[in-house]
Amino acid sequence: MNRVIINIRISRDEYLKMYTGLAKSVHTRTQEGKSIRFPADILRKFVTHEGVEGRFAIYFDANNRFQKIERI
Repeated sequence: MNRVIINIRISRDEYLKMYTGLAKSVHTRTQEGKSIRFPADILRKFVTHEGVEGRFAIYFDANNRFQKIERI
């Protein structure tokens, strides 16, 4: 399984746009500086009243299909 590390900070208001369907994906850079886009809903379990903030590992298979995400 492949993995990328990201640091992310999304305000509550910005995440609400994703939650309501106005925005469906998150575009950011990995720790190595590569551009990555992933479905916003994989962050749902990490949302607090302030939004989403932290360092995460995103795992995907050989076909670049999402497998899991964890806070690190």
